Amino acid sequence: MALSVPSAETSEGSVTTGFWALTLGSIGVVFGDIGTSPLYAFREAVAAAAQAQPVSRSLVLGVLSLILWALFVVVTAKYVLLLLRADNNGEGGTLSLMALGQRALGRRSWPLLALGVIGVSMFIGDSMITPAISVLSAVEGLKLETPALEHYVVPLTVFILVVLFSVQSSGTARVASAFGPVMVVWFSSLAMMGLVNISDDPSVLAAINPWYGIQFLLSHGTVGMVTLGAVFLAVTGGEALYADLGHFGRKPIQAGWLYFVLPSLLINYFGQGALVLSNPAAIENSFYRLVPEMLLLPLVALATVATVIASQAVITGAYSLTRQAVQLGLLPRFEVRYTSEAHAGQIYLPRVNTLLLTGVLLLVMLFRTSSGLASAYGIAVSTTMVADGIMGFVVIWKLWNWRAATAAALIIPFVVADTTFFSANLLKLLDGAWVPLLFGLAMATTIWTWRRGAAILVAKIRRTEVPLGDLIRNLEKHPPHIVKGTAVFLTSDPDSAPTALLHNLKHNKVLHEHNVILTIETAQTPRVDVAGRVRMETISDKFALVRLRFGFMESPNVPKALVIARKLGWQFDIMATSFFVSRRSLKPSAQSGMPRWQDHLFIALSRSANDATDYFQIPTGRVVEVGTQVTI
Repeated sequence: MALSVPSAETSEGSVTTGFWALTLGSIGVVFGDIGTSPLYAFREAVAAAAQAQPVSRSLVLGVLSLILWALFVVVTAKYVLLLLRADNNGEGGTLSLMALGQRALGRRSWPLLALGVIGVSMFIGDSMITPAISVLSAVEGLKLETPALEHYVVPLTVFILVVLFSVQSSGTARVASAFGPVMVVWFSSLAMMGLVNISDDPSVLAAINPWYGIQFLLSHGTVGMVTLGAVFLAVTGGEALYADLGHFGRKPIQAGWLYFVLPSLLINYFGQGALVLSNPAAIENSFYRLVPEMLLLPLVALATVATVIASQAVITGAYSLTRQAVQLGLLPRFEVRYTSEAHAGQIYLPRVNTLLLTGVLLLVMLFRTSSGLASAYGIAVSTTMVADGIMGFVVIWKLWNWRAATAAALIIPFVVADTTFFSANLLKLLDGAWVPLLFGLAMATTIWTWRRGAAILVAKIRRTEVPLGDLIRNLEKHPPHIVKGTAVFLTSDPDSAPTALLHNLKHNKVLHEHNVILTIETAQTPRVDVAGRVRMETISDKFALVRLRFGFMESPNVPKALVIARKLGWQFDIMATSFFVSRRSLKPSAQSGMPRWQDHLFIALSRSANDATDYFQIPTGRVVEVGTQVTI
């Protein structure tokens, strides 16, 4: 996620200090989502299983066994031990995995692109559901203290969420510095609550035997599958371990999970299981019933803080993922604001923030309880996990050079497990699972429309553009009036004369003494080394071609990158340089290659795109915009 984290130094002592600082940071950010699952996961799973029979020992041990082994297989084995090794220059996450797979294949792959789009869509859907269900489940503890407070649960949840999203524009660096210690207190509390209650029925530890879970599924048919969908709530947030790889590193995340977070979660689930075995009525809210009544309000307060932290992590993750999608050409340019001078990852996207807040509030008002939202939660995460598993096979096979059969033997069990959870969550389609699917479909349609429309637009423009070489030769034969200074023309196609250059010659009838055709490229790596940032080629006495390369996790800063060109012989002076940018006005065409509704959607997306001047961080006082009208 896009949060401030410490970095390790090179000396031996500093490396140790840096490792533990990164581990503490990972506990505060990476595990927030999965760390708040005990609030509702066990309760919802037992409630689903109790549809077929009263709460019994076999039922509790079966559900608990499924939760434990889901944590072992889906989170520990798949993400912590396997996919964390599939890093793209140190970065992780769905889009990094997609780019890594395409690089391994040596070409663009539409199936991989489709899986990446599905993963992005569902992750952003998860970014809406996580704050809603987490904060709701924490505040619902008030009902146990005083039943009369039940009517205040939804208003208080809405208030907390509105405040949370309102402070995003000020940055998260200060808040993030406290995340680690707070979550250490949270996980320590989970473990202590569980330990105290395991003594109610120590036989609950038998649930470590996977046969209890298998037997439950075999004997309960459809109810078993519905229960499995609820069990999946215990592993939601597991994908965040891979998404945050670039911010904390593999070993700190593995250490935080294996030695602290996983044991705390297991002990707490055992404690909830033992409590319900000794008192089946406690399933009403098995988490909060772990503590005596006098500690209920402090626990509600701590749980609320923990859920806000979990929400903050997925919100900033949505910002980072959206920026990556923009860089990879999957979405139009969104306004990006930087909230920290020291950390480039500290960003704020106003439109994304508004979209998330709107979605979160709609979910809270629509479902009103964490139990209602639980039906909508699992489908988003399970879809992302299936996509990660399939793309992981490509990386293991092609990039790690494993035999296809060996790679398949390793990854298929995980894909089968994820697909099983996905199928189980589909059974809740009418109960709320339709919400993330509908949102995912809308996001996928938006991305597909943007890519398709952009490809049609580029093809149409290229048919009318003049080859750059022909234009330069013509200007050498019939030179126009030459003016002092440097003109930089931004274009996506360096082989053709930029529209802004043609309009400058046509209307102003002048040519600058130095002209730069500037192309900005996005690499299939998260970041590009400074040495490979700029490539410069002299075309003629008055023309040069410059290519700037940025990674898909970097923010393109054109003036700063052009300073590097000085080392290549270009005396760049921002005060003597004018940047020419084409602003296209799009009109729908009867024969565009897309349906009319898609034409209008693409045009609307194009109009909503952030101005290129702001996106590429070009000083507005040095920009000349040239308008053109294009039918699509």
